[in-house]
Amino acid sequence: MKKTILITGASRGFGKIWARAFLKRGDQVIATARNLEHIDDLVKEFGDAVLPLQLNVANREQCFLAVKKAYHHFGKLDVVISNAGYGLFGAIEETSEQEARGQFDTNVFGSLWIAQAVIPIMRKQGKGHIIQVSSVLGLSGAPTFGIYCASKWAVEGIAESMDGELKEFGINTTLIEPNGFATDWAGPSAVRSKKLDDYDSVRSRVFSYIKQLPVGDPKATAGAILKIVDSDRPPLRVFFGKLGLPRLKNVYAERLSLWEQWSEVSDAAQG
Repeated sequence: MKKTILITGASRGFGKIWARAFLKRGDQVIATARNLEHIDDLVKEFGDAVLPLQLNVANREQCFLAVKKAYHHFGKLDVVISNAGYGLFGAIEETSEQEARGQFDTNVFGSLWIAQAVIPIMRKQGKGHIIQVSSVLGLSGAPTFGIYCASKWAVEGIAESMDGELKEFGINTTLIEPNGFATDWAGPSAVRSKKLDDYDSVRSRVFSYIKQLPVGDPKATAGAILKIVDSDRPPLRVFFGKLGLPRLKNVYAERLSLWEQWSEVSDAAQG
């Protein structure tokens, strides 16, 4: 059955790949981007099946207007994918106020505004699926990625709470947790804080480790996103890539062990 899907950040990377995958199988796609020239190829290839909308997700008014236009154009919204976002590289001390606020404005508030705009429509429909693109770093922090991790942890908290609020209305919520993929995430769209020499050693260790990790093929995620969207019972969280599950198994084992070691102190704090 043909679905109507809104994707933010559809100009490149996952957003562009997923938009094309949906359109190829006959779905209708609202593709948003700051620069609509990057979506021209989709419009030329798929015509009226794609609605291009210029959108800066950090602008709440624009988010509500885009969702309103999308709904009135196609008459329904089955799936909304909040994909717009970018990477921020820098130690906590290195990150400026402007960089931190910009990261949250796009990664956190951008997805929040889209969700708030679409929920009333999906409630009225009695069905819908809100998909938030998070990250493995939204479940486990990493040095020199602190503010980016914090933005994704915020997205995780919002989406998990939202899932509990919306189930009774027939609205599903999914968090996609990608590991490293060969996208533009670390390219020109990323922000890099002004470096302090004191963090060169930790930065070197982190990036030496990252360079050893296998990089995922973003095109391979097309089949995965189709399965998530088509599922009658989509997961709240799902990893994209092979690295997330083994990494998080270790992370949660360490957390449980530490909590158990300190359980007496925890219990005493109850009073």
